[in-house]
Amino acid sequence: MSDYYNMLRQTADHMRQKIHKTPYIAIVLGSGLGNLANYMSNTIEIPYEDIPNFPRTTVTGHEGKLIFGELSGRNIVAMKGRFHYYEGWSMEQVVFPIRIFKLLGVNNLFLTNAAGAVNTQFKPGDLMLIKDHIGLFAENPLRGENIDELGPRFPDMSNIYDRELLEMAAECAMRLRVDIRRGIYAYTKGPSFETPSEIRALKYFGADAVGMSTVPEAVAARHMGMRVLGISCITNMAAGVLEQTLNHEEVIEAGKKVEGKFSALVEEIVKSWP
Repeated sequence: MSDYYNMLRQTADHMRQKIHKTPYIAIVLGSGLGNLANYMSNTIEIPYEDIPNFPRTTVTGHEGKLIFGELSGRNIVAMKGRFHYYEGWSMEQVVFPIRIFKLLGVNNLFLTNAAGAVNTQFKPGDLMLIKDHIGLFAENPLRGENIDELGPRFPDMSNIYDRELLEMAAECAMRLRVDIRRGIYAYTKGPSFETPSEIRALKYFGADAVGMSTVPEAVAARHMGMRVLGISCITNMAAGVLEQTLNHEEVIEAGKKVEGKFSALVEEIVKSWP
């Protein structure tokens, strides 16, 4: 048994002593989307620094705590602040929380992120259901010796974003009269924003949106047999789509502007999750 897997077990055992119920869904909150936690009840908040072996978030808009509680009558855990490869963490550290959730008995993962629009039909403020992703240009979180206790050496990724969950989420959006897109999310390592030429290449490959997270977490979750749903909040047009520079503050502000409809949609999805 690897030292890494022993660390996972140690952390999971520590978390079990802190919580009263096993969450049904784990939600990872992207840049500027952390206020969803304010809609939860009966919460237990655990700062990352109080969790053994847990990394620390260093990015503005990622507060750094796990929040266990209830949302729409379901037991959930919200990750208020994720870890990014560009912060200097290894891929094993980036996906460490996702693996902890699985060891705690969580089988459903809801990923959110802030993303730049590659598709010129999209605009800031749009929400996009992730139907697939492109992650060819970054390190795979499963690289290295396989941890057989977590999943197979060569996991299938043809249905990484669960089709039943995609349809359920689309129906939730329709009920709330929230316009929602569907598209392909491209993952880049960051922290620099992409160049206009890189965006043109990603568009050629079929990408609709681009960002610096989500894909490692989705791959690690699927490796362990978790059901995955992903939603991108379009916060800006990607480099070269418009004649303007990009900055992280713009991303945070755009996330705040869609907080109302985003939170309402997430609550409806959690309530409807099969």
